Amino acid sequence: MNNSKLKIFLIEDDTIEVMKLKRAIKKLQLTHELIEAKDGEEALSFLRDSGVLPDIIFLDLNMPKINGIDFLKIIKYDDVLKYIPIVILTTSNNRKDVLTCYQTGIAGYIIKPLKYEHYVNKIASALEYWSMNELIKA
Repeated sequence: MNNSKLKIFLIEDDTIEVMKLKRAIKKLQLTHELIEAKDGEEALSFLRDSGVLPDIIFLDLNMPKINGIDFLKIIKYDDVLKYIPIVILTTSNNRKDVLTCYQTGIAGYIIKPLKYEHYVNKIASALEYWSMNELIKA
């Protein structure tokens, strides 16, 4: 397994979900860097002003201020940011959401399972997959 260290940008307003992802990464003994934003507005400010570009974005759909789908549309119109792979990490299995996200240009859509061990397995698979990819380093 390729152990390339990823810069993961988690955009999630639920503190428990943020803790869950941190716990999963720790449990899997991965050294990825986790950057957090609690909504689309904060995420856009970070992406535009920090000079740091993540390797991958995990995006929740249901957020205050700018929801996930609107955030996605803004990112995909940005000449620099549009190449960052975005994986939706949500509880929504609404077919319309799934379709809209893929039409907008996501890299994946993961529905958060209820059982923690299933969640850890999904995160492990996703991170292993993206660790093996050739990602654009800006």
